[in-house]
Amino acid sequence: MPLSELWPDLKPWLLAVWAAYLVVLAGWIVLQKREPIATLSWIMSLALLPVLGLLIYHFLGPQRIRRQRLRRSRARASLDDTLPAGLKASADCTTVARLGQSSTGFAPSSATRAELMSGGGPTLDALLEAIAGATHHVHVEYYIFEPDHTGTTVRDALVAKAKAGVRVRLLLDAIGSGRLREGFLAPLREAGVEIAWFHPARLRWLWRPRVNLRNHRKVVVVDGRIGFTGGINITDEENERVRADAFHDLHLRLEGEVVRWLQLAFLEDWNYATGTALRDERLWPPSEAGVILAQVLPAGPDSPWEAIHRVKVEAIHQANRRVWLVTPYFVPGEAAKMALTSAALRGLDVRVIVPAHSDSAIVSAAARSYFDELVSAGVRVFEYQPRMLHTKALLIDDDTCLVGSANFDHRSFRLNFELSVLLHDDAIAARLEAQMTEDLGHCREVRPDRPADGFGRRLAEASARLFSPLL
Repeated sequence: MPLSELWPDLKPWLLAVWAAYLVVLAGWIVLQKREPIATLSWIMSLALLPVLGLLIYHFLGPQRIRRQRLRRSRARASLDDTLPAGLKASADCTTVARLGQSSTGFAPSSATRAELMSGGGPTLDALLEAIAGATHHVHVEYYIFEPDHTGTTVRDALVAKAKAGVRVRLLLDAIGSGRLREGFLAPLREAGVEIAWFHPARLRWLWRPRVNLRNHRKVVVVDGRIGFTGGINITDEENERVRADAFHDLHLRLEGEVVRWLQLAFLEDWNYATGTALRDERLWPPSEAGVILAQVLPAGPDSPWEAIHRVKVEAIHQANRRVWLVTPYFVPGEAAKMALTSAALRGLDVRVIVPAHSDSAIVSAAARSYFDELVSAGVRVFEYQPRMLHTKALLIDDDTCLVGSANFDHRSFRLNFELSVLLHDDAIAARLEAQMTEDLGHCREVRPDRPADGFGRRLAEASARLFSPLL
């Protein structure tokens, strides 16, 4: 019988099935208790794309986060009886630091030395120097580790230390470092390097997908004494000595008590990825208190508190003179947008620096949809012109800054495993101010009196903004 003849009978049944599908899935999404706009965005996607939308939600939606929180909490609990006594909460800290401590479990600490490094070249030099001096262990954790010139250089340095008897552990994100093949990893394995993958692709992913839960952290700990973290990955794409168009970014080299907290972050991630709790007193050498106040802030979907998001928003609210923000991906939620515009309306010097040419067209379009509102409130928005700006930093007044892996967007605040360091020190803040000032010299300011964009571009930006909660 032709379909045209069956259609009058099938239509009511298909509509009933579609309605039941939508009601069940809408209830499922509502129970996630996310922001109303994010919930409505997912429901609309599922309604308009009955089959494709379900697949997208299954693999990219937030429904698996609760399960990840439980697994991460077990990873931390298994380490509790091995941690040194010095890793404990502090009752003597500022409001912002106390917020960071309450939302992460990582207390404020200190550094004897904190060096802000600009660019992949100087960062690679410092990293290779620290690895060469290792005597007991080297712990390495990256989102992107590429099998290119930069990656091979770091790999060979790790192989050399492993052959010398140093314990080397390498934790990589399965998607970010997905281009690594066994041929590249073989020298590491042969030298005795322990390699683990964060959320590796497995057949069970079809039922329990983790595509959206990535480890975006960049952490290196050498002998428990020297630590590195920030935004720079191991790739030629972020090494200006190899590529003239390399991403422009910042990284931190740390010494002192704060390195213990970087070590704890790595050990929790290692335990989570491998199921092995590392128990060795030599992982915790004696550390010296420093004059630089520093606090490690890990965040991710294993916690409901969005720690880095909260700390950034609170720091902006606490500012008295200046708020300078630089981020490659700018898709703020209502709280973050309100904090920035309120600071500007209070008369503070508020500046937002973003790339003019991004590697994500839809995120860039979404970011530009916020510019008019920011500029009208008094926020000065700048677009960095020379190349992709990948720096993720926040400068508050003349003494407080936040540097790390987290972008100023929903993905970093809610879905990725991120890590930033809160620093309270005049010298570090001055160094960051100098770097930001240099970057501003290569920017074009978004003026309130600029010519209006064409209808097509404005429509594209407004449409991209609709997907902000999903980006």
